[in-house]
Amino acid sequence: MADKNTANIGFEKQIWDAACVLRGNLDASEYKSVVLGLIFLKYISDRFDEKYQALVEEGEGFEEDIDEYTSEGIFFVPAGARWNEIAAKAHTPEIGTVIDDAMRAIEKENKRLKDILPKNFARPELDKRRLGDVVDLFTNIQMIEHGSEKDILGRTYEYCLSMFAEQEGKRGGEFFTPSCVVRTLVEILKPFKGRVYDPCCGSGGMFVQSAKFVENHSGNISNISIYGQDSNPTTWKMAQMNLAIRGIEPDLGNYAADTFLEDQHPTLRADYIMANPPFNLSDWGADKLKEDLRWKYGIPPAGNANFAWLQHMIYHLNPTGGQIGMVLANGSLSSQSGGEGEIRKNIINADLVECIIAMPTQLFYTTQIPVSLWFINNHKKQTEKTLFIDARKMGTMVSRKLRELTEEDIKKIADTYTAFIDGTLEDVKGFCAVADTTEIEKQDYILTPGRYVGIEEQEDDGEPFEDKMNRLTSELSEMFAKSHELEEQIRKKLGAIGYEI
Repeated sequence: MADKNTANIGFEKQIWDAACVLRGNLDASEYKSVVLGLIFLKYISDRFDEKYQALVEEGEGFEEDIDEYTSEGIFFVPAGARWNEIAAKAHTPEIGTVIDDAMRAIEKENKRLKDILPKNFARPELDKRRLGDVVDLFTNIQMIEHGSEKDILGRTYEYCLSMFAEQEGKRGGEFFTPSCVVRTLVEILKPFKGRVYDPCCGSGGMFVQSAKFVENHSGNISNISIYGQDSNPTTWKMAQMNLAIRGIEPDLGNYAADTFLEDQHPTLRADYIMANPPFNLSDWGADKLKEDLRWKYGIPPAGNANFAWLQHMIYHLNPTGGQIGMVLANGSLSSQSGGEGEIRKNIINADLVECIIAMPTQLFYTTQIPVSLWFINNHKKQTEKTLFIDARKMGTMVSRKLRELTEEDIKKIADTYTAFIDGTLEDVKGFCAVADTTEIEKQDYILTPGRYVGIEEQEDDGEPFEDKMNRLTSELSEMFAKSHELEEQIRKKLGAIGYEI
């Protein structure tokens, strides 16, 4: 998807538009599980069928041997649950029940999928004629010309997630982070190998982009281990399906659970942590966690979880070298309320803050809250120094409401970070600057990039200052004269009808 933006997505949009015939009166939140469930079912059925046909051709009689599939990371689809059997019943009144039964049968044969797949296709409010039309749509998709099936279905799944996020408004942000934001995090952290963790993983976008990064740089996906958690059961299931389509086997805990109150990975020490936690979460269980070991740098305020998230992640870093890339609301850069200023000061003085990036507005479907990217490193190469990047002017509007960072934007940011790490970066007024801890202390430990990068220098237009001032004052004088002339005309017209000013 690297060469496509959300405004011009092509094939994925065709599938989305066609699948929308199914929606009817369903809310986006209900419709979501139907569409994404069908994409997933089609994916695992086709992968199974490909292997099944290969085994039939071998003629050894192993085509129904589950081990032949699981050994290659392919989900086993039992008879009765295979897509060709579903497609044959697409326009029967029982199609909803047929799909639900198929989902149950697949879960029974694949322990990893237990209690994950949607089984709500038989409900009365779901129009069965339209459901049959969508089954036909997926049956007739010719994917070869669009790339590998794994890729196209993965991209389609990702695109549909983004569209649901847009439709669901604020609630949609709970499961979806714009891909350009995720790619920025990934291109800076470069998670080639090790343990990758997201404590509020949503639909798993951080993991998908990490896997793409490894593949795009000729790495081995088996060199990274995926750990995550999410408190929303529906979102947790979506993540499992999203990652399964990508061939990624994660550890997302045994069930959906609150990260603060029921940490599913208490002993994990991760090499890379990437996250977009809920902004300014107020009800996060602070009263139950006052003595928690995670609050090394200060007890987070009960009314805002931003520094609870940050400290949770620091706690889970590999002590021999770990990095964090996370999205936080801009208030965290300067807030002094509830002890946040003291926590931020302690984290800075521990020499953990490596880079702060102020992001443009309108990157999110779900909120206009301005955000920044925080990069934390417990083994910084440039000690006692922090890189500040002001990227607020970057990005391109791809719709009336939505902005995206281009590949060139992301590369510029990542290259700036790399130059900083290498010690070769020169400050660019209005864009980037390196500050040491002493300078940050002088700014009262406020991390707003604008304080450090300054104002962009204006290009010299070649016109001498005296000439420019003479020209501008002359133009202004003409405007004043015109203004006085118009004023006099208005006075005369008002006077003619008996009004004086």
